[in-house]
Amino acid sequence: MTKQQRRMVLSGPGLEKRRWWKIRKSDYALYIMIFLPLLYFFIFKYIPMTDIVVSFKDYNMFQTVWSSPWAKDLLKYFKMAFSSKDFLRALRNTIVLNFLDLLVGFPVPIMIALLLNEVTVFKRFKRFAQTVLYMPHFLSWTIISGMAMLVLAPENGLVNILLSRMGAKTIPFLSNKYLWIATYVGLGIWQSAGYTAIVYLAAIAGINPELYEAAEMDGAGRLRKIWHVTLPGIRPTIVVMLILNLGRILNISFERPYTMGNYLVRDVSDVISTYVYRVGIESQQFSLATAVGLFQSVVCVIFLVTANIICERLGERGIW
Repeated sequence: MTKQQRRMVLSGPGLEKRRWWKIRKSDYALYIMIFLPLLYFFIFKYIPMTDIVVSFKDYNMFQTVWSSPWAKDLLKYFKMAFSSKDFLRALRNTIVLNFLDLLVGFPVPIMIALLLNEVTVFKRFKRFAQTVLYMPHFLSWTIISGMAMLVLAPENGLVNILLSRMGAKTIPFLSNKYLWIATYVGLGIWQSAGYTAIVYLAAIAGINPELYEAAEMDGAGRLRKIWHVTLPGIRPTIVVMLILNLGRILNISFERPYTMGNYLVRDVSDVISTYVYRVGIESQQFSLATAVGLFQSVVCVIFLVTANIICERLGERGIW
């Protein structure tokens, strides 16, 4: 056997298979660890997806999902939803509130990360500021809404009590539609901005320090280094976060609008999640609620894919 033939044997597909097996065998613990999350998603996420057929059936709670009869018109409950003024109002409110969250709240974590990154002298103050900014994320919206009632209530709230004692007019933060929207968005930023800033701080930490040194040698100040080094360095992270936020444009949490809302601001606080709760749980119209949830999920997927394609067309790296 010649030297060339020996090399072909040693570098052939058999050797690649043996190497792959050695890698797989040596990393068996990692495969076991990733198996558990996959099992969780399969059991609790993918198997329940089979129940979306309820949106096409005249579901009877005393029968199983599959034994319930199919609706004569498969789009019956979708048509029922879009002919309902309550659903159209909830759809409008969901889009408006999520858009305002995105427009006002998306840049805030970026600014927080940039400011924290520039604090290089007072390390203790930086750690204290990070702790204060991260803490609201770990509070539930039930607690935050209770705090908002104590502070911003129209008559007995702390802010309005101080205003009345000063002789000023009280401000209906939670009873006026427009002020309620501003309060809703502001509390959302307060609750999530500090924790989201961790993602951008991690991206900033991955920027090559030599770029800052080169910019400083060229005479760039702090603002110039932020504009020409830091922001371009975290631009891929910003794009990914923007795509994910656009993908959730119709996906709104239940706790936040439900605990903050009241009958005085129902016209702006009623969103898809509270509508599904009211229709599906309280009124027991399970097929209608499932149809609304399916519509919501499909629209979110469309937004996610469209935003990803647009970002790739603009030269940015998408999420896949």
